[in-house]
Amino acid sequence: MRHFFRTHLTPAAVMEAADAFFPALQLAPSASQARTRTFGGTLGTMTLAARPEGGHYTFVEVHTDQMGESRLDRNVKRFFVTLHRQADPAHRLEAAY
Repeated sequence: MRHFFRTHLTPAAVMEAADAFFPALQLAPSASQARTRTFGGTLGTMTLAARPEGGHYTFVEVHTDQMGESRLDRNVKRFFVTLHRQADPAHRLEAAY
C-alpha cells in the first residue's frame, strides 16, 4: 500500500523520528540514504521517503509490501500521528462524528 503525509517538520527530523519509531517494532533498517529509509522485519517491508514540498512542507511517502490494512500499515499511520504530535504538541486529537 502507499501512504502519504504532509508535515511542517524538516526531512531530517522525519528521518530521526523514523529511526526511533520503526526499530522499536522490530523493523531493522536495511537501506539508508539521506532522505530515504527501507525497513524490514516480521511485519513486512516498507520504504519511507521524505522530501521538501511547496515551501515549508515536507512530503512523507511510505510504500509497504502488504495488501489491504495490515499491522504494518496501521503502524505507519501511528507513525504519522507521532509526526503530527511532534510538529504541534498542543493539538488534541478528537473524534469527528
